[in-house]
Amino acid sequence: MSMLGAAQESGTGEMRRTVLAACVIAAITYTPAFAQTATLTQKFNDWSAYTSKGNPKVCFAVTQPKATSTKNVKRGPIYFYVSRWPSDSVDGEISVKMGYPFKPGAKVTVTIGSDKFELFTKDEGAFVEKADVEKNLVATLKTGTTMKVDGVSSRGTKTSDSYSLSGVGDALDRMTKECSS
Repeated sequence: MSMLGAAQESGTGEMRRTVLAACVIAAITYTPAFAQTATLTQKFNDWSAYTSKGNPKVCFAVTQPKATSTKNVKRGPIYFYVSRWPSDSVDGEISVKMGYPFKPGAKVTVTIGSDKFELFTKDEGAFVEKADVEKNLVATLKTGTTMKVDGVSSRGTKTSDSYSLSGVGDALDRMTKECSS
């Protein structure tokens, strides 16, 4: 059974979404077969929209930081994702791949303008716990110009990644169009 298939059969609600998001991050980052099925739909300035026609169908908007505060620290790939899972009626799921593992219970802070959002962590990912907060974060992405994501690794290294929000609205619209059913 595939990693995504196993995630579909386990749990319900927000925990299930978290497992699915973690699987997508792992699959996109580490599994060439999944990466080959995720097709770039369109690039919008600093954001890109992708579609995976696999089972389940997933669409996502993704970006990488423009700057990071940790120049001399070894990290894996860093991505900020917004995903849509039509088979599970999930729209606007936030996940951040930080490029390092977290200590259990660690938090990540996303700042857009004066708005701050706290995310919980699992392995190398950060996720929004409550759907209403997630919806607010997605709306705030569309109105901001820059975003900062702060975290602390399992070794205690503080990181601060700066992202451009140029193109996020168009990428999210395209993601929604591609995964409307």
